[in-house]
Amino acid sequence: MIRRRTAVGLGLGLLGSPLLLTGCGGGAEATGRRRPGGPRPAPTATAPGVRAPEIQAEAAPRALTGLGPRTTAAIPDRCRQAVVVTGRGRNSPRCTVVVHERTATGWQAGPAWPAHNALRGWSAHHMAGDLRSPLGVYTLSDAGGLLPDPGSRLPYHHSTGFTTRGTGFQGEPLAGAFDYVVAIDYNRARGTSPLDWTRPLGPGRGGGVWLHVDHGGPTHGCVGVARPHMRDLLRALDPHRHPVVVMGYADWLAR
Repeated sequence: MIRRRTAVGLGLGLLGSPLLLTGCGGGAEATGRRRPGGPRPAPTATAPGVRAPEIQAEAAPRALTGLGPRTTAAIPDRCRQAVVVTGRGRNSPRCTVVVHERTATGWQAGPAWPAHNALRGWSAHHMAGDLRSPLGVYTLSDAGGLLPDPGSRLPYHHSTGFTTRGTGFQGEPLAGAFDYVVAIDYNRARGTSPLDWTRPLGPGRGGGVWLHVDHGGPTHGCVGVARPHMRDLLRALDPHRHPVVVMGYADWLAR
């Protein structure tokens, strides 16, 4: 039985086998205020004729690093969070995931996380069973997993339907890969559980493409991220910031 919980509120955070189910096809801050009746702060001494230095904030990059004009143009204007998945090559199953936040001064990048994508790399026309991850920019609307909600801001669907067994392409166990997932809105109905089988483009175009816990090897089409990073991702993605995933190999992203 699927439980759906919709998270509310704003915040700024930091991002298997499809034959088994649908998936994988500090301190106190000083201020300039003083207490009433307290001593006035001492003036800063500046040598005669010497101009006080100006302090300037370093601006964040206006564009997302590694993305060319065509890829950037596909990101909706209202998007304030972007999970960039950069593959090593068109046919490589290895990639890097970086969560970016758009601020008043530009995009701020989080840490880089090593990850896996599909066994045969990437495809601009993903098909069921091609063992390639779909290239493109996709919204992120729903999450879920076998384990209880770790604090997701996206609607979280907790279900035993995320149980998976068997082994991956390198003989690694798949158990636990779907403990946490974020559905990538490729060929699926937004606002539904990641387990929903609706395929607007038809079943032949695949589906069940997720960000999920890395099982240590290539996927069928998903992107696998280490368990702690998946928890971080679930706590960071905010529907009010209209998150997207931008995914592909480096040369394609740079177009």
